[in-house]
Formats: sequence, C-alpha cells, structure tokens
Amino acid sequence: MDLFSRSWTALRTAVADIPDEDFERPSGCTGWLVRDLVCHLVIDAQDVLITLVTPAETEPTVDAVTYWKLVEPPTGEDPLDALIPRLAAAYGEPRWLKFHLDDVGSAAGRAAGLADPAVRVSTQDEVLTVGDYLSAYVLEWTLHHLDLIAHLPSAAEPPAETLAAARASLEKIAGTSFPASLSDADALLIGTGRRTPSDEEQAALGDVAAKLPLIIG
Repeated sequence: MDLFSRSWTALRTAVADIPDEDFERPSGCTGWLVRDLVCHLVIDAQDVLITLVTPAETEPTVDAVTYWKLVEPPTGEDPLDALIPRLAAAYGEPRWLKFHLDDVGSAAGRAAGLADPAVRVSTQDEVLTVGDYLSAYVLEWTLHHLDLIAHLPSAAEPPAETLAAARASLEKIAGTSFPASLSDADALLIGTGRRTPSDEEQAALGDVAAKLPLIIG
C-alpha cells in the first residue's frame, strides 16, 4: 500500500512539474506524446477508482504478479490506443490535463489509502485482493514514470524504492533475475523493450535476453 502511494504521488508530482511546452515532446510510449501519456494516466486513475468499488465474492484468480499478462507489442490499431491521442488533444491546454489528473488521481490515491488490503475486487474478468491489485500498479506507475521522463532529462526520476519493487515484479514475471550490473531503471527499460541493450548489456543478460522484451498488459 505504501509503495502504491509513493509511486503514484511521485508520478503525479512529476506531471505537475512539467512545463507546458514539454507536453508536445515524445514520451517513452511509442507513438504517444507526453500529453497522450498523461491522458492515459487519467484513465488509469479512473480504473483504480472503479476497481476499488467493484467487490468480488469468489476466490482470487490472480495475484500482484499473475495479474500481468504477456501480450504482443502495440501496433497502434487497438481502438483505445488510437482514442487516447484524440482525447488528449481535445483538452487543448496542458493545464486542463494537469487539473484532471490531479483531481481524479488524488481521489484514486485517497481511495487506495482507505481500502482494506484483504478485500477482494474484480477487474478485467479476474479477482484479486486490493493489496495485490495496488501492488501490481506499482509496476504500472513506475514504468509510466520512466515513459514520462524519457525525453525530459531534467525531470525527477521515480523513487528508488519503487524502482526496486517494480524490478522485482518484472523479474517474477520473467521467471528469472536480471544482471546485478543493470540498474533498476535499466532493467525495467530493457526488460520491457523500452530501449535496446548495448553490446555489453546484451552479453551480461546472457540467456535472459532470449526472453525479452516482456510486453505486459
């Protein structure tokens, strides 16, 4: 629960600190500008609110790790992916996107803080505890924080503890550890295909490289 709050607060703070002109820069999500990514975060926050008030009576079907599924790389043809840039453009000015994310995002953060970690909820036809659901989102928030600052060198990075937790989650999804020579951020970026490893990094990855990239959704 604490890591969810730290990762989400850090991400929303990073968005709030971005100068308006940087909303037109590319993000680390292929084909999306920074403004598109921020719009996606608004939808993510809505999903958190919806899930936390969607109780389930059945036994959990997934946990914080198995919640994530390995999927094919995005092609841009998914209707929701194509909708995001149009929604983001409709805001017109970055301040409205910032306001909406702060408004809905703050509510999602408060709801998470008030939720009972043991309660079971349903989302995407799966059942899991609130604690596992919020833990899963630490990976989501941390990866998107890295996406947000991919081309903004002066922007604040994700907290060290959430980077470490996200790396641990990705290693569990991969079923193996990444080389200790890789920083947590590099392990996440390379592991999810957000950047290509250097020759030295490729050599350090060894057999792990065959499992990459891990595209999660």
